[in-house]
Amino acid sequence: MMDDTSHSQCRPRYRLLTEDQIQEIHLATLEILDTVGVKILNDEGVELLREAGCRVTQDKLVQIPNGLVEDCIESAPSLLPIYNRKGEIAMHLEGNRSYFGIGTDLLHTLDLETGQLRPSRLQDVVNAAIIGDYFSEIDFIASFAHPQDIPANLSYVASFRALVENSTKPIFFTAAGQEDLSVIIEMAATVAGGEEALRDRPFLIHYAEPTSPLCHSYGALRKLFLCADKKIPVNYTPAVLSGASGPVTLAGAITVANAEALSGIVLHQLRCKGAPIISGFAVTPMDMRTATCAYGSPEYRLALSACADLYHHYGIPVWGTAGCSDANTLDEQAAMEWAFSILMAALDGANLVHDIGYLGQGTIGSPASIVTCSEIISYVKRITQGFELSRERIGMEVIRTVGPGGNFMAEEHTRNFLRQEHWRPKFANRENSEVWLMKGGKGYREIATQKAKEILKTHKPEPLSETVQAQLAAIVKKAENALESVHFKA
Repeated sequence: MMDDTSHSQCRPRYRLLTEDQIQEIHLATLEILDTVGVKILNDEGVELLREAGCRVTQDKLVQIPNGLVEDCIESAPSLLPIYNRKGEIAMHLEGNRSYFGIGTDLLHTLDLETGQLRPSRLQDVVNAAIIGDYFSEIDFIASFAHPQDIPANLSYVASFRALVENSTKPIFFTAAGQEDLSVIIEMAATVAGGEEALRDRPFLIHYAEPTSPLCHSYGALRKLFLCADKKIPVNYTPAVLSGASGPVTLAGAITVANAEALSGIVLHQLRCKGAPIISGFAVTPMDMRTATCAYGSPEYRLALSACADLYHHYGIPVWGTAGCSDANTLDEQAAMEWAFSILMAALDGANLVHDIGYLGQGTIGSPASIVTCSEIISYVKRITQGFELSRERIGMEVIRTVGPGGNFMAEEHTRNFLRQEHWRPKFANRENSEVWLMKGGKGYREIATQKAKEILKTHKPEPLSETVQAQLAAIVKKAENALESVHFKA
């Protein structure tokens, strides 16, 4: 019999790979790195690996011995604390803790007023920051849009400024090269109170990636090394297109992607042992009929589950994606793919889960899609929370008191546990058809769109001080001249 103090938490559990399967993929990955190797298109990277004992061919193909890979996995931190703009802890990237946030660089936006598809603008970055700042379910923000109304060399700098000025939350960001990345780090240090303060309490994570299959480009490694030198958290993850830049089989594509990711960890840790890195990989199938990346596919979710299992085994914070759809508008397909992907990511225990609200194979965004995904995240978190099993929660006393044919609505037990046990939606309908029609009979898409408009009209994120704003403006002004003629080498 259960006593009054004993309790347990009943939570859903999911894992794709067994320990034996993890070892099989890991050993195959080590075989690729040791016998096939990776191409390093950056002389600093080649020399770094050569000095560490790797074999280097004349065409910059580098074969990495197993022991070096294992050593670098061991030296990568297992826990990354990420702060907000104010220096307060916001995320602990470790274990199976999952945090959800917005993605970057969407070329097109569904206009909130017209509903029409148009090129993304800097204002769309501002809008994403404000809406992301509003919802507690969104743990970190990113540009969402890639502004087409800003000169190309300044687009990432302008986007970062828009983010840091319109939300206090951690920032996930991209950059074209080491040059604009340096400007962004300078801006972040200004906000944090100096480079040392930024290292101690980082509120930003840079996203960069190698080139599949099995290549590390000149530009990607310059950014990786700069982050290592500055101890700025970096998310360095490959994106393999199964059937195109990787094998068509999931097992083959996952193994190739893992080789790319682990070789990135080796390069990063050789540059600065113990520097903060988030790893993992994306393996999306190429739809052979449409030649598109199937972002909402079940195969992609399986690959991400395998990725989470592998990197939990390695003890390295793991990246993931969710809230991604191949639909080109907010429709039933988008809702289906968003919901499945967010649920799977939460069950996987991926740590840094971005791309919330993506449409059109990662090319289209909408402020209303962030609203929708925030509620899906809330729904999923209630599922993964599970429920407590205890004598008090069973409520044997109240069951006896009410008895057969009674009613629990007025009981103290109900008042005590109602809000803890029952999830309450913010936007989803729970009214009967008569009440729903009386209130206008609005569908979810219309409700989400209206909510996005309301947030943008009324929500005022905590501003930066006028002094810091002026300092950022000066940095951006200087960067306009410095970056104007820069050619970013891939």
